Amino acid sequence: MNAYISLVRVRFTALLQYRSAALAGMSTQLFWGLIRMMIFTAFYGLNLKHQPLSRSQMITYVWLGQALLGLLPWAIDSELKDKIRTGGVVYDLLRPLDLYFHWYCRAIAARTAPTLLRSIPLFIIAGMFFGLQAPVSGPAALGWLGLTGLALLLNCAFMNIVTISMLWTVSGEGVSRLAPPIVYALSGMMIPLQFYPARMQPLLQFLPFRDMLDVPFRVYMGSIPFSAIAPYALQSFGWTIFLVISGRLLMRIGIKNLVAQGG
Repeated sequence: MNAYISLVRVRFTALLQYRSAALAGMSTQLFWGLIRMMIFTAFYGLNLKHQPLSRSQMITYVWLGQALLGLLPWAIDSELKDKIRTGGVVYDLLRPLDLYFHWYCRAIAARTAPTLLRSIPLFIIAGMFFGLQAPVSGPAALGWLGLTGLALLLNCAFMNIVTISMLWTVSGEGVSRLAPPIVYALSGMMIPLQFYPARMQPLLQFLPFRDMLDVPFRVYMGSIPFSAIAPYALQSFGWTIFLVISGRLLMRIGIKNLVAQGG
């Protein structure tokens, strides 16, 4: 266990050095947050029907999404991608570490370090000038932090599935390009899931994507009371365990059939 903790710490520290990239990313997310905020403000100004979220809740939802965008499973680790394509992954197989959890630890660091660098200034700016509200209560803040931690574990398990799929492909572009729009649409990043048609709600509630983003945000805003978060936490944890077990099984099959260049 100490080896995996050290791996996360070393990778996390290395990624904290990319401050210029984080500043550029934060500026981009601030820009798109303003665009999305204006779109939803226009929507609320023209639509007189009752909406699942109030205008202020929607603005808070938008800024939470922009601040924590980096937690979502968007892109494959470029170093792992190169290792799989060139056969360098065989060197990782020689390490005295479980390969799946080696990759999993890298995914955790890759999603936490850049997100922290971008989210803290974005929270401050959006909170001071652009309508981001504080959590509705102390328990809501604790529930949000806890569910966000579970969302991180779920996102990394999902990202590992995408990475492992490269063991069966030549370029790895197919699944890595298909996964982001699915996550974007079904996690609530595009629009909150409450705005989807009623006939889609059972499916959205079953799939793991809502636990990646939508559920923690609803706890933050008080749409889900702190006393009711246990089923959501259990579902998020259950999906994480399922994806980890599935990922380990796929990796075992993939490694068994792996042919490295020149080998």
